[in-house]
Amino acid sequence: MQADILDRDIKFLPGMGPKRSELFNKELDIKTFRDLLYYFPYKHVDRTRFYKISQVSGDLPYIQLEGLIKRVELAGSGRNKRLTAIISDGTGNLELVWFRGLRWINDLVKPGKNFIVYGKPTIFNNKVNLVHPEMEDPDKQEKTINAALQSFYNTSEKLKNSFITSRVISKLQNKLLNLIYGKIEESLPGELINRLGLLNINDALLNIHFPQGTGELKKAEARLKFEELFYLQLKILRQKTGRNHKIKGFVFTRVGELLNSFYHNHLPFELTSAQKRVLREIRKDMGSGKQMNRLLQGDVGSGKTLVAVMSMLIAVDNGYQACLMAPTEILASQHYSTLSKILKELPVTTGLLTGSTRKKARKILHEQLKSGELDMLIGTHALIEEVVQFKKLGLVVIDEQHRFGVAQRARMWKKSNNPPHMLVMTATPIPRTLAMTVYGDLEISVIDELPPGRKSILTAHYFDTKRERLFGFIRKQIALGRQIYIVYPLISESEKMDYKDLEDGYESISRAFPPPDYVVAIVHGKMKQDVKEIGMQQFISGTAQILVATTVIEVGVDVPNATVMVIESAERFGLSQLHQLRGRVGRGAEQSYCILMTSHKISNEARQRIKTLTGTTDGFEIAEADLKLRGPGDMEGTMQSGFPFELKIANLARDNKILEYARQQAMSILDRDPLLEKPENIMFSQQLERLHPEIEDWSKIS
Repeated sequence: MQADILDRDIKFLPGMGPKRSELFNKELDIKTFRDLLYYFPYKHVDRTRFYKISQVSGDLPYIQLEGLIKRVELAGSGRNKRLTAIISDGTGNLELVWFRGLRWINDLVKPGKNFIVYGKPTIFNNKVNLVHPEMEDPDKQEKTINAALQSFYNTSEKLKNSFITSRVISKLQNKLLNLIYGKIEESLPGELINRLGLLNINDALLNIHFPQGTGELKKAEARLKFEELFYLQLKILRQKTGRNHKIKGFVFTRVGELLNSFYHNHLPFELTSAQKRVLREIRKDMGSGKQMNRLLQGDVGSGKTLVAVMSMLIAVDNGYQACLMAPTEILASQHYSTLSKILKELPVTTGLLTGSTRKKARKILHEQLKSGELDMLIGTHALIEEVVQFKKLGLVVIDEQHRFGVAQRARMWKKSNNPPHMLVMTATPIPRTLAMTVYGDLEISVIDELPPGRKSILTAHYFDTKRERLFGFIRKQIALGRQIYIVYPLISESEKMDYKDLEDGYESISRAFPPPDYVVAIVHGKMKQDVKEIGMQQFISGTAQILVATTVIEVGVDVPNATVMVIESAERFGLSQLHQLRGRVGRGAEQSYCILMTSHKISNEARQRIKTLTGTTDGFEIAEADLKLRGPGDMEGTMQSGFPFELKIANLARDNKILEYARQQAMSILDRDPLLEKPENIMFSQQLERLHPEIEDWSKIS
C-alpha cells in the first residue's frame, strides 16, 4: 500500500465530497482517511435480530423490524408540526413519529413501500410508538461489509441537520474499508503481535467498525487499546530515559550541618516512616549526578512541607539556593511563616516574594538572590518573572503543582544554567493510571501515613432541613474552644444556579451567631489582598470562631484549632475538591468533622460523590472513584498541567490492566534499547513521530 493513502484528504472518499468533508473537518476534526478510520464507534448493538410488531413493548431497548408502510400523515403547524406513519408486518400495526427533517422523511417514506425500521420504543397515550426511527429501504441497501453488530458513532447537531447520522458515518467507514482493507500497513512488529497474540491491524480496524461477532469485537478492542497505550508509554518512558542520558544534574553529596542540626535539634515532630522513606529517595536522586524530577504525593496533613524543607536544606548544605513556588499568596505566606518558624535557630536566610511584595522590599530580595545572600525564596507566580535571578539555583519545589501550567514551570527551569532538581508536590491524590500517563516520566514518591496523634475526620451528609441541628452542633464546638469553616461555591446569588451563595450565607450565619458572643470572618477571591488578609488573620489568630469563605481556602490554610468544615451545596463540588476542603480540618489532636449540606434534589452522580466521601478518607480511593465518575479529561488540574494526548479508544478508568501491561512491554524494549536506535526498533521511532509529534519534551521540567 502506498505510504500516504491514509493521509489523503477526506473529500476524495466516494460519497463524501467538499461540503460534507468541510462539516466533518469542523465538527469532528476529521481531515484525512486516517482520521475517519480511527474515529471509533462509542457502542455496538446487535442488529441480527428482527422483532415482530406483536412482540414490541415500551420497556424494550432498541429494536429492529421490517414491515409495510400503510399510511403517512402530516399534522399540526409551526413548532407542533409532525409526520406520522403506520407500519404493519401482519402481526400488528406500529406508529412511527418524526418532528424534524419532515420534508426529507416525507419524500422517503411512502405508503405501500417496505422498510427496515430501527429505534427505541416509547409510550404515548398508552400506545407504543417509535420516535425518529432509522429507516432503510431493503431494495436500496448498499452492499456493506457483513457485521453481526452495528456500530454507533457520535455526531453533532450540525451534522444531524445535514442528515449526517451515525448510519451515514457507518456507510462512509464501509466505503473506506472496502477501499483499503488488506492494504493497511502494520503499526506493530510481527514479533510483538505473535508473542502477545494480538489481531493484525487490518482485522482489528475491520472488527471495530464492522464486528463479525462479540468475540472478534473484544479482540479488536484489545489490540487497538494496547497499541494506543503502548505508544503513549513508549513516548513518555523514552523521554525519561533520554533525559537521564543527556541531562546532568547538580550532585548534592553532602548531608551537612544544617540538615543534621535541624533533624536532631529542631524537628517540630518525629518523622513518620513514610517521610523517612521519601527523604531517602530524594537524597539518592540529588546525589546521583542526574537531574531529579520527582512527584511527591501525600494526603492533606501528611507532612509534605517538612520533607520539602529538609530537601531545601540539603541544597543549601551543598552551596546552592532553593525556592518553593505556591499557587496562592495565602499558601505562599503560610509556607514562609512555617519555614521562618522552624528554621529560626539555623543560619539560613529566607525571603517571601508575591504580587503584594512592595517595590522597595522586592528590589532588596532581587539583589540578595543575585548575590547569593538569600538561601531560600518562597513565592507565587512572581518567582517566574524575568527580573528574578538566582546566583546558584539548585532545587525548585512546586507545591500544588496542578495549579501551574507547564510553561510557567518551564520558566523556573530556565533560571539556572544547569537544570535544577525539581520536586513537585500535590495533596490531590493521583490515580495510578493517571500517574502512569500524565506523570509517567517522573519518579513518584508517596507519603501514605499521617503524623502520630491525628484522628480520622468524621464525615456526614445533612439536608438543608437539618440546619438548626447543624447550628446547635456548631455552638457546642465553639463552646469547647474550637473553630469552624463554612464554605460556599458562589460569591453572590446566581439566577441560573440555585446554590447557597456566600453573601446570603454570611448574613444568615451572622444572625445565628451574633456579636459580641461570636465573631464571623469572611474571605473570598474577589476581595483585595489586604482585606482578605485581615479576615484570614482574624481566623488564624483565633479572634474569629467562624470563617465564611469560598474555595480560596481549599489549599494552604493551616489552623489546627479548626475542627468543623461545613460545605454548603456540596453537590456543586467535585470529589477531589471536597476531599481537599475536608483536609482543612483534622490538623490538630482533637476530633474533627466534615458536614456536607445539600438540598433533597440532587443528581444520582452527586449522591455517588457524597456517598464516596462519607464512606472513606483515603485520598487515593477517592481519586480512583473520581476518575471513574468524571473521566481523565475532567479530572481537576489535568488540563492545566498539560494533558498531552487524547485517547481515541482506551479509557484510563477502565483499562488500567492493559495500561500496566503496555507499560511493562515499553519498559522491556527501552531496557534493551533506551533511545530506540536498533534496526528492529525503527518502526517504534517512526510511529512515535507520527502519533505524538505535537508533544513537546517538557520532561526536563516535570
